Amino acid sequence: MVLYRLKTKIMMKTKLVATAVLLFTYNLLFAQNVHFMKSGTIQFEKTANTYALIKKMYGKEMDDEAYLQQLFDQYKKTQSQFKVLKSTLTFSDNKTLFSPVKSDEASNNFFLMPLAEQNNVIYSDLNTKTNTGQKTVFDQPFLVKDSLRKIKWKITDENREIAGYNCRRANGLMMDSIYVVAFYTNQIPVSGGPESFSGLPGMILEVALPHENVIWRATKVTEEEVPENVIAAPKKGKLVDNKQLLQTLQSQLKGRGDATMIDLILKWYML
Repeated sequence: MVLYRLKTKIMMKTKLVATAVLLFTYNLLFAQNVHFMKSGTIQFEKTANTYALIKKMYGKEMDDEAYLQQLFDQYKKTQSQFKVLKSTLTFSDNKTLFSPVKSDEASNNFFLMPLAEQNNVIYSDLNTKTNTGQKTVFDQPFLVKDSLRKIKWKITDENREIAGYNCRRANGLMMDSIYVVAFYTNQIPVSGGPESFSGLPGMILEVALPHENVIWRATKVTEEEVPENVIAAPKKGKLVDNKQLLQTLQSQLKGRGDATMIDLILKWYML
């Protein structure tokens, strides 16, 4: 009986080892056949819920000023709830350039909604962990040079297909209070993404700020060789870093509205 049990254990261990070897061999062969993209262009669509943004920004004033509610009611009759804007992200040699695509749609001239616009051109160098952003704030261009944005990421087990790529979900926290949901693919081994979102082990193809009512989603990914001179940092604007930009905005907005509205404007422009 003892000899039988010993033989059985040896056979089970042998099967386990054989199975492990087969799985390792399969994964190795699979990995060899997976193609990893290192340069190309990604088309993004940014979708902002304008009704929610207006209510968040002006809701308190609407309760006190009837004309604001009337303007909002008129806005809802003439404007779509969801504003869609297009942009491109070009990447090569571990560098990325995010550029808005100019829209022919007329901009709303009354309700200030920075998140429903595209005010930023962002160049990121993932090797040096720095970025250069050209930001337009109140029609004034700033050239913001600083380190890559710090986001505290936590990778989950949830998966989703985006633009033909299998993506994994990560939850993040940025600027101390903004909740971020991102989906990235390791089939594009570049730690970048739209705007200044980065820091995951692969390209971010979708990023949402659920409490800010905005989402960026890739609609098309094109693999192509990108000429070196295409991915270049913007050069126009007053040179500042993020801290200096924040101080400038705080100075310009001082005394120009209630605290909640000013905090929202600052947060949305600093994204």
